[in-house]
Amino acid sequence: NRYTSEMTSKTSVDLNLERKEIVILGTQYAGEMKKGIFSVMNYLMPLENVLPMHCSANVGEKDDVTILFGLSGTGKTTLSADPKRKLIGDDEHCWTDQGTFNIEGGCYAKAINLSAEKEPDIYNAIKFGTVLENVVYDKFSREVDYADTTITQNTRASYPIHYIDNVQIPCVAGHPENIIFLTCDAFGVLPPVSKLTPEQASYHFISGYTAKVAGTEMGVTEPQATFSACFGAAFMMWHPNKYAELLAEKIKEHKATAWLVNTGWTGGAHGVGSRMSLKYTRAMIDAIHHHDFDNVEFTTDEEFGFQIPLSCPNVPSEILIPKNTWEDKGQYQEVKKKLVGLFNENFKKFAANVNAKIVEAGPSADHALQS
Repeated sequence: NRYTSEMTSKTSVDLNLERKEIVILGTQYAGEMKKGIFSVMNYLMPLENVLPMHCSANVGEKDDVTILFGLSGTGKTTLSADPKRKLIGDDEHCWTDQGTFNIEGGCYAKAINLSAEKEPDIYNAIKFGTVLENVVYDKFSREVDYADTTITQNTRASYPIHYIDNVQIPCVAGHPENIIFLTCDAFGVLPPVSKLTPEQASYHFISGYTAKVAGTEMGVTEPQATFSACFGAAFMMWHPNKYAELLAEKIKEHKATAWLVNTGWTGGAHGVGSRMSLKYTRAMIDAIHHHDFDNVEFTTDEEFGFQIPLSCPNVPSEILIPKNTWEDKGQYQEVKKKLVGLFNENFKKFAANVNAKIVEAGPSADHALQS
């Protein structure tokens, strides 16, 4: 309503915690309900010493839980769907004193270019009881054209969790053994897998980094860094430090191991290098689950300080150290220095309210200049 003061959009989502009401105007996009409730959980849960998380989660045969954080396009949904593990949920969870639970009891999957070959689990979940949103279909045959994006790129399928075959019912499990931060680094300088200390985990959690490939309209092909605090900045009701300290506390208490997995570029930035093979990323995540990194040699990254394993089953060892995959080593160092600068610049806005040990766990520009 243009007569409402300070209303800048035809759509508004209003959340009143006191009255326990959400009013959504001007849209029928179900995501607003889903994220409205997630925002409420982000307010209430830390008051109970419970960590709300924008992540996917699965559990192995030995009841070992893994949670995967990651922004859109990093592989969170794809990598959590593992035939050898049961899905707890693909997007929103809480970590309590008893373990992990899924907030939703269902999935809200992207349906763009969906096919039975690429994503059989999601494709087969579309049956009576599933809600399809913004898709285009033939009125007579009722055949859906998943490639048609004339309404929006953001087409969705919403279905109960039990429509997926390999799931944990009820969607509750124990404490996470592994925490994986997924990033799609289009700069091609982060290693495909590295191990983090609890403080480094908190730093990368607050940073919430990924890099998108820029549009090519004006010949711009340089990657664009994206930072979203706690991998869900829009839904965080408290300062990111509140969630980061809860995460560090729980990692230490339950002896979880944190990892950074880069599903982005190798052998150079976007335009020069190539996207990391999904086969290799899956092999690295399998190695984490099988404890294959327990007895391998690690090297410390000079700028970021995390530990990089020097070998991994079913993965060529040369791709584990990013510098080795670049032809132009000098260019690699330049691009890495730039990324360190982007991390440091982004973190400035949090530093004053963040535990000093977490601030110190960030990458050092001084190291980058020396090397």
